[in-house]
Amino acid sequence: MKNLKELPKLRDSISYFYVEHAIIDQNDSSIILHRRGEDVPVPVSALTCLMLGPGTNITHAAIKTATENGCMIVWCGENGAKFYASGMGETRNAKNTLLQAKCCMDEGLHMRIVRRMYEIRFPKMNCEKLTLQQIRGMEGIRVRKAYQAASKINGIPWKKRDYKQTEWQDSDGVNRALSAANAVLYSVCQAAIYSLGYSSALGFVHTGKMLSFVYDVADLYKAETTIPVAFEAVKRNAGNPETEVRALCRKYFHAVNLMQRIARDLAWLFEDAENEQQTEKATGDLWDDEGGIVAGGVNYAEGEGCDDCSSD
Repeated sequence: MKNLKELPKLRDSISYFYVEHAIIDQNDSSIILHRRGEDVPVPVSALTCLMLGPGTNITHAAIKTATENGCMIVWCGENGAKFYASGMGETRNAKNTLLQAKCCMDEGLHMRIVRRMYEIRFPKMNCEKLTLQQIRGMEGIRVRKAYQAASKINGIPWKKRDYKQTEWQDSDGVNRALSAANAVLYSVCQAAIYSLGYSSALGFVHTGKMLSFVYDVADLYKAETTIPVAFEAVKRNAGNPETEVRALCRKYFHAVNLMQRIARDLAWLFEDAENEQQTEKATGDLWDDEGGIVAGGVNYAEGEGCDDCSSD
């Protein structure tokens, strides 16, 4: 059994690997995919997220190997544009989830995390004296300038963010490429969040969705990654830009050191919050209204011979 107190190393991992129309099987301590007569080994121990597209079959042994190596698996639609299901990350340590929940539910800590998220976007600006409404206005301007810059660099006209999932092909190329690129980014961020022991549902800027924190984290990096990816994809292939998105995402994610930055930024977001959680034991601790935390795996019956009162 792995040490439950340890969190996996994320910062040096490969961000993601997308597969479609292939059979995936176990290969010793790793996995291998069979596609079009070729056998391609996948370095799953160094991979953060394995995205399974249409026409993919994967064995139980391969799933087990991937999860044991800390690789989250996502089942998605063609080009990663639709999300169907996902598996959990490697860590079983709840320390960061409890810290995140504490910050989310405490109004003062919640606002501190929100401000820090915007400080990541505006590293040279002190946001302490600005209202949240003022900061949101600044963020809107920043994103608009990112669209304008990518449009100018690639020579692709830009109107506005506008698309409907039910009328996918009616959207313009940039909007389709943006959706496809964001889907990839969301999968990577979700894998990173799970791997580091946080919850995807406990958001600070976004709220009310099971992926609220995923949207929070992804928004930190869109201006440097998915926005320029979308415009470059349209420049390369205006008719079907989604086919260019995956390769470009990998290129931009690597260029901005995405995995290292997610690990570093999440640690910084919560570093000043008080964490009173005690180190977990293998059996897990128990909450107590008087003592705070008491040991698990102990029979708390007042008398002897109460076998049914065990906390195991």
